[in-house]
Amino acid sequence: MKVDLRYGQTGLTVDLPAECEPHIIRKPKMAILQNKAAAVMQALDQPVGCACLQSIAASKKTACILICDVTRPVPNGVFLRPVVEKLLSAGLKLPDITILVATGLHRPNEGEELARVVGDPWIMANVRVENHFARDENAHIDLGYTATRNTPVSLDRRFVEADIRIATGLVEPHFMAGYSGGRKVIAPGIAGEETIRTFHSAAFMADPNAVECNLVGNPLHEEQLQIVKMLGEVYAINTVIDEERNLVFINFGEVIQSHLQAVAFAHDCCVVEVDRRYNTVLTSAAGYPLDKTYYQTVKGMVTPLDIVNDGGTIIIASECGEGLGSANFRASQTRLIEMGADAFLQKIHKQRLAEVDEWQSQMQTKPTSKALVQLYSGGLPKKDHSLTGIERVASIESAIRRSIDRASDPVVAVIPEGPYVVPKFAGL
Repeated sequence: MKVDLRYGQTGLTVDLPAECEPHIIRKPKMAILQNKAAAVMQALDQPVGCACLQSIAASKKTACILICDVTRPVPNGVFLRPVVEKLLSAGLKLPDITILVATGLHRPNEGEELARVVGDPWIMANVRVENHFARDENAHIDLGYTATRNTPVSLDRRFVEADIRIATGLVEPHFMAGYSGGRKVIAPGIAGEETIRTFHSAAFMADPNAVECNLVGNPLHEEQLQIVKMLGEVYAINTVIDEERNLVFINFGEVIQSHLQAVAFAHDCCVVEVDRRYNTVLTSAAGYPLDKTYYQTVKGMVTPLDIVNDGGTIIIASECGEGLGSANFRASQTRLIEMGADAFLQKIHKQRLAEVDEWQSQMQTKPTSKALVQLYSGGLPKKDHSLTGIERVASIESAIRRSIDRASDPVVAVIPEGPYVVPKFAGL
C-alpha cells in the first residue's frame, strides 16, 4: 500500500511494507468554500461580536492589518484586497494603511518570499507591507504587565497606534498555545523580545495545559487574552483550511469572540479520536512552508504523543530545505546535546526568560523522553544531522519494518498532515 505524506512542496509517497497494517489518521472531508470572494464579503458584512467593517472604518484615519509570516499557509490573497477596499470605501487613504508581517522572533520575509506570503500583486503594488522586528525596542510601546502572571507587554507601535487594528491568520492546532490565529498573531506575533521570551519560558512550556487544542487553563492563551484586553479594540479575520489547503471557513469580528468561533469549527475538523495506542507512528511536519526547517519540525513530533506507547517509535518526514533553523536554535540544540536532556531542563527552569528559540529544544524533549524519534529528510545538510539529537533514517520503509519487528506489532498509525491533525486516544 502506498501513502502520500505532506512533504516540501511536492509531497512524498511511501510504499509501506507488506507486513504493515496502516491506520490512516486524517481530517474528515470538509465542504470547500466554492465562492471565496462571496464568503469573504459575507464575513466582513456579518461579523461576530461587532459592527461590520464598513461601519467600524467610518471616521477612522489609519489602519494596521497583521498577517502571519511564511511559516503559515494563510490564504492572504483571498481576503487582503477586499479588506483594504472596504477601508478605502469608508474614507481611508492607501498611505494610511499598513500591512504588518507578524514575525515574532522569526526572520523577516522579503522579496519574492514576501510576495508569496501576501499572495496578491495588487496589494504589493499599492499598500505598504512591512515586517515586525521584535528586537527593535524603539519600534514598540510598553503596555506594562499582565495582571495574571506579571508578563511584561510591549507591542509594535504601528499596530498599537492604529485607529483600526485587524489581526488575520490561520486557526489550526498549536502545540503550546492550543490553537493558532487570533490573539496569537498579536502576541507573540508583534510583541517585543522580552514579552516573547517570557511567553516561551520553561515554566510556560512545561505547564500540562500548554498543549495542542486546549485553551482551558492554558497559560499562553490566558496571557494572550490579557494582552488583547490591555490593547483595547481589536478585530480579526480567522481562516481554516483543509488538507489540500482549500479554504473551508472564514469569519470576521471582535478578536476573541471571532477566534473562539473559528476554534470551535477547527476543533471538529482537526481532533481525531482513535481507539488504541500505537507502537509505530509515521507522521510529517505538514509540508511546505512548515517543514522548511528542523526547528518547525519539532511540532510534528509532539502532536501524536497521546497515541504512541511508551517506548514506541515516531518516524517523521520533513524536507528541512532551509536546514536546522536560526543560529539561536543551533546554539540551543548544541546545549541540549552536550548537557543531556535532564541537565538542560534543570538549567532552563531556573531562568526567568527563555533564550531565543530555546523553547523548541525544550519541546523536543517531550517526544524523545517517551519514544524513539527518527527523522527522514532529503534537505537537511549533513553537518546538521548531529544537532537534531535524534536518529536520521535513509528509508522510511526500512524504519517502519524495523519498528514493527521491535514491537512485534504490524499496526502503524499514519498521519499524512502531521501537526495539523491531532489524534487523541479515546480509551480509558
